Amino acid sequence: MSNWFKRNGVHVAIIVFFIVLCFVYFSPAIQGKVLYQGDVLQAKAMQKEIMDYTLKDGKAPLWTNAMFGGMPAFQIWAQYPKNVTSYVIRFFTSVFPNPVYNVLLYLLGAYLLFIALKVRPVLALAGAIAIAFSSYNFIIIDAGHTNKAFAIAFFAPILAGVLLTFRGRYLWGAMLTALFLAIEIRANHIQMTYYLFIALLILAGIELYHAIKNKTLPAFTKSVSYLAAAVILAAAVNAGTLWVTYEYGQETIRGKSNLSQDANAGKPSSGLDREYAYGWSQGVGETLTFLIPNAYGGESGHKLDKDSEVGKALASKGVPPDQVDGAVQQLQQYGLLNTYWGDKPFTSGPYYFGAVICFLFVAGLFIVRDRIKWWIVGATLLSLFLSFGKNLPFISDLFFDYFPLYNKFRAVESILVIAGLLFPVLAILTIQEIATGKQDAKDLLKKSLYSLYITGGILLLIILVPSVFLGFKTANHEEVLKGLTQATGDQGFANSLASALIEDRVSLARADAFRSLIFVLIGAGLIWALIKKSIKQEYVFGLFAIVILIDMWGVDRRYLNNDKFVEKNTLEQNFKPRQVDELILRDPSLDYRVLDLTINTFSSANASYFHKTVGGYHAAKLKRFQEVLDKQFNNSINEDVLDMLNTKYVITNDEKGQSQRIQNRSTTCGNAWFVSNILYVKNADEEMQGISSFDPSKEAIVDESFKPLIDSRKVGVPDPNAKITLTDYHPDHLTYDYTAGKDMIAVFAEIWYDKGWNAYVDGVKIPYFRANYILRAAELPGGNHKLEFKFEPVSYYAGENISLVASILLIGGIGFAGYKERKKSIKK
Repeated sequence: MSNWFKRNGVHVAIIVFFIVLCFVYFSPAIQGKVLYQGDVLQAKAMQKEIMDYTLKDGKAPLWTNAMFGGMPAFQIWAQYPKNVTSYVIRFFTSVFPNPVYNVLLYLLGAYLLFIALKVRPVLALAGAIAIAFSSYNFIIIDAGHTNKAFAIAFFAPILAGVLLTFRGRYLWGAMLTALFLAIEIRANHIQMTYYLFIALLILAGIELYHAIKNKTLPAFTKSVSYLAAAVILAAAVNAGTLWVTYEYGQETIRGKSNLSQDANAGKPSSGLDREYAYGWSQGVGETLTFLIPNAYGGESGHKLDKDSEVGKALASKGVPPDQVDGAVQQLQQYGLLNTYWGDKPFTSGPYYFGAVICFLFVAGLFIVRDRIKWWIVGATLLSLFLSFGKNLPFISDLFFDYFPLYNKFRAVESILVIAGLLFPVLAILTIQEIATGKQDAKDLLKKSLYSLYITGGILLLIILVPSVFLGFKTANHEEVLKGLTQATGDQGFANSLASALIEDRVSLARADAFRSLIFVLIGAGLIWALIKKSIKQEYVFGLFAIVILIDMWGVDRRYLNNDKFVEKNTLEQNFKPRQVDELILRDPSLDYRVLDLTINTFSSANASYFHKTVGGYHAAKLKRFQEVLDKQFNNSINEDVLDMLNTKYVITNDEKGQSQRIQNRSTTCGNAWFVSNILYVKNADEEMQGISSFDPSKEAIVDESFKPLIDSRKVGVPDPNAKITLTDYHPDHLTYDYTAGKDMIAVFAEIWYDKGWNAYVDGVKIPYFRANYILRAAELPGGNHKLEFKFEPVSYYAGENISLVASILLIGGIGFAGYKERKKSIKK
């Protein structure tokens, strides 16, 4: 044991330091406070029905009716108990509070990467801080993008496993890759995993080139074989997750369009709309934020106070000093005084990699000799070019149109997470290369000066003549000017405010450029000391860690600080029912829907916390439902569609907009009903047109492809005494009792999804079909019967069984690989 501590004591100490560091940064978490995260609140509302039934049954339902009439729960919250990585994630989320576990995972994964690169521990600590504290990593935590944060946290350890494999530690590297890739996939943010794979493909290409050049193809082939096995194993561990995601993805807004009208209108037949996908494209000039965080004004909601130029302009117009801050905030709420002036609709903050890191990265381009440098440069440049989206359409469109799955993802700027990982890697390798002393000291000083001239020169230009290189005006500057004129009623004053706003943007950029220059000079000084050997190397490494931490900490606190934490009861106030909610909840009916028009109906899940809603918020809603929203709810609300969805209540604001009221709709069709007529249509376009105006209580619009499932002789004069009633409700299991004197066609106010829903009459499985574009329908035999709809997706249950076997193999493989590594170390 004592020998183990001698070998690993420094690693243990650094891990303890990481834990302490996280708790210091998030000190309110120790006091029992919680982070106010917008997307987490939305997720909590989405998950409410799922969590209620999980608590009741001890098992999570796979379907929820809380949003958009009903949808699979796979991309909201689902249990995968046979996946071993579920328990790894649960360990961290149970032991450490949110968001401590996020940042701790950032740090641990990055540290492992640098150790795999044979970086000395203290320097690896500095690198881990640089990767973990990259501003975007904290901004997404503030927003509540927990799955994305989890996925990013495992980039570094996956890379560690891949590099170890390519460097000859085949089994150990492959098993580490399998483990961390399995956790990465379980985090369920396919977009982030996809971006990592793009970077790793470039790495494989460079390794192949060197294998051919050095005539080491057998070793390369062996590495690739081990890594391929690792990928297959990681995928198998997540078979349930991947299978249902693939299956569900085809039916979502990221899948193929059902309407030829959309294709004719220039919308893609598969994947996201190009304009939607490119909505958040990084401006080419915004690359400057890697070095100067406020070069483009920082976050959209950056607060200007009375000491700002805008504040002074308001004061000069006679606004009392104690009212200036309020006046500024009011104008900012209308989007008229945003300090951010980049290309994105809005932003929560910039991609800041650190001034010291940028200086070292540029130096590394001249100094680092390891071939990994060329991979870092290639992957970084590609991530940069793709992040430009609409601002560099030649490359972006090439990937969007021809690269598999690329058009399934939005917010293309987020691929910069790859650059955020690789900038610090090259920066730390630069310090490591200098520390080895293998290069001539004079040559190193010369190359370091190149970096100082480049980074320092850019910073000096922004400090001295910022307006020469940056415009500081938004693309819609004239519209903002008009808005200010309308708000103030004085065009001259509006011009003064607009000019003051530009001055504030200049001040923000100049101040951060000066700040970054100080850090660059400190970094250059430490490099000089390292080259000259005037300070012990370990001390220099420690100083780099401190300087990088101070640099990154200062910027991160702008976006994620103690003020973002609130008491738990404050958070719970977001889910306090309104009077209208309480009134609706008194309805004892088993299943009905609510349309809440007092909120952003189709971009908010708030109402889903209390009700089964027609609206909601989700980035992967069912395509058919979205098409109905686009066609039937665009200019006005189609009452017939509300009727067939059993929308019993509509919540609206009163005339003054001060309180809510309930509209009780009496025309709804109920949970299920019998129809006397079927109108067959040839395609989705006709089906959509059919539900534009019809009587859903009497007629069903059905695609002719379902004709074989329907006996036309059983459609006609209905049985006036026929009745069908929902007797038991569970999201995964709906039970009806019905009475009918003859075979009849029943329509159900339940969303069509044939990838798992099965229908049974008295326990015998029967076919069912789609009606009214988004609903289920079935031909039911006459008599008194029990009908059940059960959600039984084979993809989930079979996937879970595969996951169990793969999890056992993963655990065994890691144990065996660890045993082999230990034997090697003992021999050494």
